[in-house]
Amino acid sequence: MATIRLTKVFNFAMAHALHNYDGLCKNIHGHSYHFEVTVVGRPNEDKSSPKKGMLIDFSVLKKLINRELIDSLDHSLMLSQESDQALIKSLQKNYEKIILVPFQPTTENMLSYFAEKIKAVLPPDVQLFSLKLKETDNSFAEWFASDNQ
Repeated sequence: MATIRLTKVFNFAMAHALHNYDGLCKNIHGHSYHFEVTVVGRPNEDKSSPKKGMLIDFSVLKKLINRELIDSLDHSLMLSQESDQALIKSLQKNYEKIILVPFQPTTENMLSYFAEKIKAVLPPDVQLFSLKLKETDNSFAEWFASDNQ
């Protein structure tokens, strides 16, 4: 059986702000993110399996990604842990979905973070191949496993 790449697309809305940034993105602002997850491997060849011919069932991949990322990210605010502590406390007091991360929440850093979370939950015979995260229709970043070995 051939090696196959399979992609599932997700969309979520999230706000972020870049701590100590020297441009507009220092302000809290949001994006409607378009997120593509591509996995690679060989489809199941077990003749007795209901998943014969599949690398991973699309519904299984969707469930994994939603559980690990999308459910917590959608309609949240992501900030660096280094952001103003008074602001963080005020936000946490008034809003539920404040995500504090140990990095500057740029698209590039988010992709690295997402990759680690996804790799940890994929079945052993399915490998993460690439990720693509679009902030806008014309601005995106990509992560490839081959670049990160």
